[in-house]
Amino acid sequence: MICAVIATRDRAQRLEALLRSLAAQEGPRMEVVVVDDGSTDSTPELLERGVDRLDFRALRHDPARGPAAARNAGWSAAHCGLVAFLDDDVVAEPGWAQALLDAHRREPAAVIQGRTDPDADELGRAGVYRRTRAVTGPDPAYPACNIAYPRELLERLGGFHEGFRRPSGEDTDLAWRARAAGAPTVYEDAARVRHAVYAGGLAGLIADAARWEDTVLALKRNPGLRGSYRHRLFWQESHELLLAAIAGAGLARRTHGLSLALVAPYARHYVAHHRRGAGGLAALPGYAVADAAEMLALLRGSVRYRTFVL
Repeated sequence: MICAVIATRDRAQRLEALLRSLAAQEGPRMEVVVVDDGSTDSTPELLERGVDRLDFRALRHDPARGPAAARNAGWSAAHCGLVAFLDDDVVAEPGWAQALLDAHRREPAAVIQGRTDPDADELGRAGVYRRTRAVTGPDPAYPACNIAYPRELLERLGGFHEGFRRPSGEDTDLAWRARAAGAPTVYEDAARVRHAVYAGGLAGLIADAARWEDTVLALKRNPGLRGSYRHRLFWQESHELLLAAIAGAGLARRTHGLSLALVAPYARHYVAHHRRGAGGLAALPGYAVADAAEMLALLRGSVRYRTFVL
C-alpha cells in the first residue's frame, strides 16, 4: 500500500486535476491525504465535494503554517509504509503508484525520486518567461513534487524541518538528512508526473526569486550539499555564467572587446535550457534580471544564515 500526501494552498483547479489522476491509478491500494494550508479560494469546497472514485482524507491548517508543516501533518495522519509526496500542481501519469511501490519493494529503505516533466501542452503556450520543474534523473535537490519515503525513515528523522518559511529547501533538507542517516536514494523513471508551467512573465520570475532566500538554510544544516553546487559556490550554473558575462561586458573597453567572449556562454546556456532559437535571445536580458534577483535572494540568505552561496 502507498500513501499520497498533498500539501495545497489556493490551487483548487490544479488540485482537482491531480486528484482525478490519482483516482485513475490502477494497481496498488492507495491512501490519499490532502492538507489544505489556509486556502482562500474554492479548495475547501472541492475537498468537501470530493472526486469520483477517490477516497481521501482532508485536513486543514488555518492560518497557513507552510508546506513543511502541512506535509508533516499529512504523513503523520497516514497509515501506510511508503509515503509519496506530490505537489498540488502536478498530475500523476498512469502507473505512477505501481512504479513507486515496485521500486520500494526492490529497495525498502530507499528514498525514491520519480520523474517530473513539464506539461507539454502548457509549455507550448507559456511564452518565453515561464517557470516549471523538471526531474529527469537523480536530482541533488530532491524536490517534493514527486518523491517517496519509507514511513519508518520519516519517523526517525522527525519529518520536514518547519523552520523553512516558504517552499524553498525543506525538501532538500529532509533528503540530505536521510542520506546522512544512511538511507540510500534511487531514481525511478517509470514513476512519472506532469508539472504545471506558469506563464507569469518577467515580473512573475522576479517575484518568485524571493523565496530562494531560505534555500541557504538547507545548505547551513547540510554542509555536504555544497558539493552538488557548481564550484561549491554557485547554486545554479546560470549564476556563475551571468557573473562572467557581467565581468566581460565591464572589461570590454580595456580588452578592446575581447572580454565580450565571456558573454557567449551565458547566451548559449540560455538557448540550450529554454530551447529557443536566435529570436528568443531578445529575452536574454530579462532572464539575466531574473538570475540577478535569485542571486540577490541568496545573498540575503547568506547574511541571514551566515553561509555564503550565490
